[in-house]
Amino acid sequence: TDESALAAARAKTDAARQAATEARAALGVVQQAEAARVARRRAIETEAADWRRRSETSARRLAEIASARTKETKTLEDAKAAPVRVSEALAKLADQSALAEKRRVTSADRLAAGEKAVREADAAAREAETHHARRRENRAGADARAQGAAERLQGVEALSNEQLGCAAAELAARAGPLMEQAIARAPLADIDRKLEKLRGEREAAGPVNLRAEEELEEVELRLSTLARERADVDSAVQKLKQAIGRLNGEGRQRLLRAFEIVNANFAKLFATLFEGGVAELRLTESEDPLAAGLEIFACPPGKRLSTLSLMSGGEQALTATALIFAVFLANPAPICVLDEVDAPLDDANVDRFCRMLDEMRRLTDTRFLTITHNPVTMSRMDRLFGVTMAERGVSQIVAVDLQRATELVAAE
Repeated sequence: TDESALAAARAKTDAARQAATEARAALGVVQQAEAARVARRRAIETEAADWRRRSETSARRLAEIASARTKETKTLEDAKAAPVRVSEALAKLADQSALAEKRRVTSADRLAAGEKAVREADAAAREAETHHARRRENRAGADARAQGAAERLQGVEALSNEQLGCAAAELAARAGPLMEQAIARAPLADIDRKLEKLRGEREAAGPVNLRAEEELEEVELRLSTLARERADVDSAVQKLKQAIGRLNGEGRQRLLRAFEIVNANFAKLFATLFEGGVAELRLTESEDPLAAGLEIFACPPGKRLSTLSLMSGGEQALTATALIFAVFLANPAPICVLDEVDAPLDDANVDRFCRMLDEMRRLTDTRFLTITHNPVTMSRMDRLFGVTMAERGVSQIVAVDLQRATELVAAE
């Protein structure tokens, strides 16, 4: 009985132990499940925080992209408007140049016509003066002959009264028979020669122009008018020459200033790209900057000074790039397109070119569009635009934002 009770107690104890063991096992499972749930919850909270951070980053990036897009749109609009302004300015300058050229041609034609008219007027005036002088001489000769005839007539009257005791009118009647006898005795050849001489003198005197004075006044009036017109033409030509001289002078000054700035920038950029050496620009073939040519002289490190045509392809490409960037530093443009500039360059020079491109982007507001097949150059760009042919005859543009892609990779 006691043993049975003890056995029963032992059985209950074993059952309790078994239940406790099972309960501990169940508690361990529950604790493991709770730990897994807590870990999962923490993982979910961490992932949620990560996604919230990504969302905030994405929102901030979207805002930056929107701001950049607005800025790019404004830049694009300004760039679109720039050619119009430049075209309008060029058209205006072309119109002004054409108008000035037209005025110059018109002034030259008027000057030539005026000079011709002046020469004709001078000739007409000289002819009129000659004719008028001939008339005055003929008139003076006629007056002198008339006066001499009157004096001789008075002398004949006086002589006739003194010696013959009769008037000159009566003397002609008395001397008629004697004159006829004298004429009859005189040789006819002498009379004919004298008559021909008198006729020649009359023909040489020419016809009497009764409008000579009026014609002279008209010629003098026309001459004065032409002289005034010539003075106006000379004044216009002088003003035009002065304006052209001022424009040429201002153009020379601006060209020399721009040349000095570009030359200084070119020397600095050349030394940066080649990591040493010297280079310069020279005006050749004329002392006038407007008519001079441009020659590039460069001396890479370890080489002699030479012209661009004597350099290798890579050196020529780097030198030309330095010149282009020097011009952009002097007068930056909104956009610059570089079409496979790095094609003749090796990897070291491509790296120099990319560093210079970054420096130019920092110094100016110019947007550089680079067409390239070089992976080194591609890796240094902000955005990539690739043209693929997904289907035969159908091109497709694929755009990649390298900075955004780098951020996403770093976030993952």
